[in-house]
Amino acid sequence: MSAGATESKAPLLVAEELVAGYVAEVDILNGASLSVPEGTIVTVVGPNGAGKSTLIKTIFGLVKPRKGGVKLRDEDLTGLAPHSITRKGMSYVPQLDNVFPSLTVEENLEVGSLQRSTTRERIGTMYELFPRLAERRGQAAGTMSGGERQMLAMARALMPDPHVLLLDEPSAGLAPAFVEQIFDQVGEINRAGVTVVMVEQNARRALSMSDRGYVLDLGQNKFEGSGREVLDDPKVAELYLGGTARIDRAEA
Repeated sequence: MSAGATESKAPLLVAEELVAGYVAEVDILNGASLSVPEGTIVTVVGPNGAGKSTLIKTIFGLVKPRKGGVKLRDEDLTGLAPHSITRKGMSYVPQLDNVFPSLTVEENLEVGSLQRSTTRERIGTMYELFPRLAERRGQAAGTMSGGERQMLAMARALMPDPHVLLLDEPSAGLAPAFVEQIFDQVGEINRAGVTVVMVEQNARRALSMSDRGYVLDLGQNKFEGSGREVLDDPKVAELYLGGTARIDRAEA
């Protein structure tokens, strides 16, 4: 889908005025909002500590919001546990510890299945989408490269056939040779019909392929627009894409 072609699409996923944090009375999110049209790629960028990862963790139920709400296809998901949200049609790939290292590629995919009657079919679909995994189906995940593990993590998250895939820093820590492959895979996932929301340290590359972009700072929305508009905004470039490369480091 081409960037900027989102105006006519109704939101599939909406997060409204989220206030959340990990410690009582200490908020990381201070009213952050997100609107994701169906079939798009949406990227969230911002400086370290801006609340980017906290935002998608809150959307996925890993952090409980103190205020605000989350809706998927107008169904309220606020307060639901992650496993319930998965069954509603949303999957999440964390930045770290996102595969079972002692299990093989195929065993990892099997674990990700929610419906045993379709497991083999879904595994076949994942091997078509990720040919590299098909070549390594019997290999233990812990012996794979970082890029291969990231592909496996995304494939496992796609096993339930979600409407929305949440990605937390998919290119973080990868060798340069794998970074572009991961972005290519994200594009392929989107073209296969999955709406993608990603937090990404490589802001320029992510925004260039995104239909919509959001800039968070101090847990609040600072800028938003099409991916190209956010990328080309002089103020965004000065504050968040400048020489200090504030958003080119993984968020703690």
